[in-house]
Amino acid sequence: MKNLARGSVFLGLLVLIAILFYFQPTAEAKNAFNIAIDSQTNLQQTIQQTQNNQTQNNQTQTIQPENQGSSNTNGEMAAETRSFRATAYCLRGRTASGGNVRRGIVAADPRILPLGTRIEISAGSYSGTYTVADTGGAVKGRILDIWVPSCAEANRFGRRSVKVGVLSKRKGNRT
Repeated sequence: MKNLARGSVFLGLLVLIAILFYFQPTAEAKNAFNIAIDSQTNLQQTIQQTQNNQTQNNQTQTIQPENQGSSNTNGEMAAETRSFRATAYCLRGRTASGGNVRRGIVAADPRILPLGTRIEISAGSYSGTYTVADTGGAVKGRILDIWVPSCAEANRFGRRSVKVGVLSKRKGNRT
């Protein structure tokens, strides 16, 4: 009877060790954990930036003439403004240019606005300087997709017409 009990304990320990080795975190799980931490950090930074922007917007409002080129905080002038249709998206992960999604990123048709192009968007509370860092399946022609941190915010944004001025255009890789 003692041998049976010892054998059961030994077998139980062996099974426990096998389970621990089998369920070791993989590199993919570690990467997913790191991506989750990065996303949470980006989200916290975005929330703080949004709160700061809202505070600044409440304190001062400036009106720019529509017919002249708009200028951003760096003093760059937009050569011309064009009308685009804009939507918002809230996906996580990497952009077509290889970076993580974050505030200040838009998806555009690379034939119209190549990746890396800096643009000035006039769209109410979403006005500001953006970088074209993503593309999308439904983003063809004069359509922009502005990244926002929450899907509820993307739904509130809806589809609207915006004015876009090109600040600096990156040349596309032509072969």
